[in-house]
Amino acid sequence: MNTLPESIVLHAQSLPEGGVLSPKEFLHLGSRAAVDQALSRLTKEGKLLRVGRGTYVTPVSSRFGTRAPAPEKVVKSLAAQSGETVAPHGAMAANTLGLTQQVPIREVYLTSGRTRKLKLGRSEVLVKHVPRWMLALGTGQAGAAVRALAWMGPAHVSESLATLHRTLPNSEWRALTASRAALPSWMARAIGEEAVRG
Repeated sequence: MNTLPESIVLHAQSLPEGGVLSPKEFLHLGSRAAVDQALSRLTKEGKLLRVGRGTYVTPVSSRFGTRAPAPEKVVKSLAAQSGETVAPHGAMAANTLGLTQQVPIREVYLTSGRTRKLKLGRSEVLVKHVPRWMLALGTGQAGAAVRALAWMGPAHVSESLATLHRTLPNSEWRALTASRAALPSWMARAIGEEAVRG
């Protein structure tokens, strides 16, 4: 029979990189106080990393030592656990879609859930709550286009849309144009104008 800390470590090691642990997953093994104490001790021993309140991950070991898991994997795992929609920030989306050469310095993700900061080793990742329309098209290219346009702003919307019209697959462009009713007026108008030009 494994002890509570051993059971937690075994479960943690069975998860993929960035897999998130929550104290609630272990309440069948002991009281909340015992679970919290075990998680705290494992964190002090370096077997777990506390990335946020009630949120733990396993550090990744390599021949260069241990490191925090990749932020996008932790964020994806958190989204799966909480049922939230989480997507990269508009600046990252704009860079990925070729609308800007700028690469964001800070890792920021947008969420339908609450705003929180995750501590991953020396870096901090912000998971920021945004209005529903920013995540309405999900995490695909059409959704990324909405977030990129929001980040680029009204001043750059026309040239950004001209680029997106050329580069997005037809199905993603259609999804973007079909979502106009849910978007801010300036964006909906610009998408409509570009679609007519098409």
